[in-house]
Amino acid sequence: MNSTRKLWVGLATLLIASFAVLLWVGGEIHRQQPPMPERVVGPKGEVVFTRQDIETGRQVWQSIGGQQLGSIWGHGGYVAPDWSADWLHREAEAVMDVWAKREAGVDSHAKLSVDVRAAYEARVKALMRPNTYDERTQTIRLDVDRIAAIENVAQHYISLFGNDPATAELREAYAMRNDTVPDADHRRKLTAFYWWTAWAAVTQRPGSDITYTANWPADELVGNKPTSSAFVWTVFSVLFLIAGIALLGWHYAVNHGEEMAPTLPKTDPLASIKVTPSMKATAKYFWVVIALFLTQILLGAITAHYQVEGQQAYGFALSDILPYSLTRTWHTQLAVLWIATAWLGMGLYIGPAISGHEPKFQRLGVNVLWVCLLVIVVGAFAGQWLAVMQKLGLERNFWFGHQGWEYVDLGRFWQWFLFIGLGLWLTLVGRSLWPAIKGGGESRSIVMLLFLSTVAIGLFYAAGLMWGEHTSLSMVEYWRWWVVHLWVEGFFEVFAVAVMSFLFTRLGLLQVRTATIAVLFATIVFMAGGVLGTLHHLYFAGTPTAVIALGASFSALEVVPLAYVGFEAYHSYRMGKATPWMQRYRWPIMFFIAVAFWNLVGAGLFGFLINPPLSLYYMQGLNLTPTHGHTALFGVYGMLGIGLMLFCLRGLKPDVEWNEKVLRTSFWAMNIGLAGMALLTLLPLGILQLNAALKHGYWYARSADFMQQPIVDLLVWMRVPADTIFSVGALALAWFVFRLWVAPRRVAANAAVPARV
Repeated sequence: MNSTRKLWVGLATLLIASFAVLLWVGGEIHRQQPPMPERVVGPKGEVVFTRQDIETGRQVWQSIGGQQLGSIWGHGGYVAPDWSADWLHREAEAVMDVWAKREAGVDSHAKLSVDVRAAYEARVKALMRPNTYDERTQTIRLDVDRIAAIENVAQHYISLFGNDPATAELREAYAMRNDTVPDADHRRKLTAFYWWTAWAAVTQRPGSDITYTANWPADELVGNKPTSSAFVWTVFSVLFLIAGIALLGWHYAVNHGEEMAPTLPKTDPLASIKVTPSMKATAKYFWVVIALFLTQILLGAITAHYQVEGQQAYGFALSDILPYSLTRTWHTQLAVLWIATAWLGMGLYIGPAISGHEPKFQRLGVNVLWVCLLVIVVGAFAGQWLAVMQKLGLERNFWFGHQGWEYVDLGRFWQWFLFIGLGLWLTLVGRSLWPAIKGGGESRSIVMLLFLSTVAIGLFYAAGLMWGEHTSLSMVEYWRWWVVHLWVEGFFEVFAVAVMSFLFTRLGLLQVRTATIAVLFATIVFMAGGVLGTLHHLYFAGTPTAVIALGASFSALEVVPLAYVGFEAYHSYRMGKATPWMQRYRWPIMFFIAVAFWNLVGAGLFGFLINPPLSLYYMQGLNLTPTHGHTALFGVYGMLGIGLMLFCLRGLKPDVEWNEKVLRTSFWAMNIGLAGMALLTLLPLGILQLNAALKHGYWYARSADFMQQPIVDLLVWMRVPADTIFSVGALALAWFVFRLWVAPRRVAANAAVPARV
């Protein structure tokens, strides 16, 4: 008990210190964020843009999909360009074209001699990098030549986001539907917003020689190169990683194997759990999981195909009905929704199973929450379709349409609805767990950690409600990553670790004391890097240098617990073969082993590939990011959700024979398909883009000139076999779940199955 108490104190101390630092950083981001001017004016005071223009332009950008159609400051989609980098490079070249026409009588600076172009490039840096923002008047003052260049670039964007035949080919390359923004005034104001994001990316902070976005994106034309802090903290991040893994290896070597092997039960202990009415009611959650999962795969296929045919699907004008920004929105949201639904269903199932207590009206609560979930999905998706199709109006978009922030695209009304639903879930799980917490016993610490992670899941989604419609981009990004990183990757993971530890103790495969110490230690190790590791998403989001230092240091430590998971993978496999009756749980455990593998490869290897500041400076928003995203989100959290779901299904249908061939097909097809997506398309395409960014600048790696090359088309088509194999695995899983309820084959509850894997 003394060891357990020390671990609890250590965990509490760690969390208090980590969140104190994270909140302090939030204050610094608010203080040093790029300013939003009241006016942008010329030499004689003539108005170029107003704050209202920029703010309205941002509303337009959000309504058409925001980060789902191209990206801003590197965060968002990958087919259309990063609009900040694209505008910045176009503006710099347009300025030099103005000079070339006036001074040399040619219409393009590209026609000038090498030495004259070099002089122009030096001049354009001197023109664009100095900060001309006057804090007293909240005004940005621009040179007349730069204003002329801005107008030229604005005309290009006005044409692109409309229905101009001159930019039709580019719209198709960017997977944009015609008349993405049908209102001409909205198109002009959209250019004001894009200009401001580019201005922040090239303008030096007061008293500094680096820009508000830490010199991101890479573009030597305007003098954007990696900062010295990016080099320094990249080196330190590698050192922190090596030191962390070494310390963990030492700890594991010293302590592992000292615990006594448990006496294994002769029969399945979980078979004696009485399935209550509320536990039976969770079955419909897992049906929804399958439906959302299959829909996500379909939308993923459509989204990937848009990289080949930007507006059509085999000749059908699909973008007129389901534009790319919408299919990508739903694809990314469904990934979070079906995984979260699996975990929510598991929480509702495991509560009464742990305590043996069925609270009054628990089944009603489970059913009401399920209906709320369906209403949120249907309502939010309908609002997003109306928004992207420009049928909702800017005044209603923020609340009922598309917020434009990747993974938290839900309109604010639906966000509040989801938050209330999570509160209901927290109440239902908490009151079913409370008798077990109150009663004490050996498992109390594990149950308490499970309960606290439930509280955190229910409450921390509130971070997604911390910004308003006109909150600065830097602060929105700060709070958005609280949701995406802390909520999804943090507290859901603690919840899952606690659930798995409890299950293994109930199965008799682990001693309670050993499992308690292990789960608390794993939580401490994970949170040590996980909380402040959130900052690695914010290196270039208009944040101060402290973000780079803290983010680089602690994001490196995020990989350490993944190595710990890897140590336990083989142990889990051996537990799965410990007794004949454990074969009943072979496939849930196999999915847990897959989680360990993808933790090491997807979250660890591919994650650390892009996380250090110098790496991310060039890789942010390239296809190396979805390499990490796909293998971590599905490989870790998706596989974990499926494994937890299968545990519940075993309890819900204890007397039904499982079709081992179908589950084997599902498991291997999904794992092989996921590996194929990463290795055949995303990774090689990301490496090609990285090479282009290093050689020509970030803008080129995201440009149509690069993305429309034959080699890129070939790599996209190479996803088809992997996607097909993956889809076979998903359909096999759906068929397996379907047959549990439709014409199932009954067997004795404790019958063993063959040991073949």
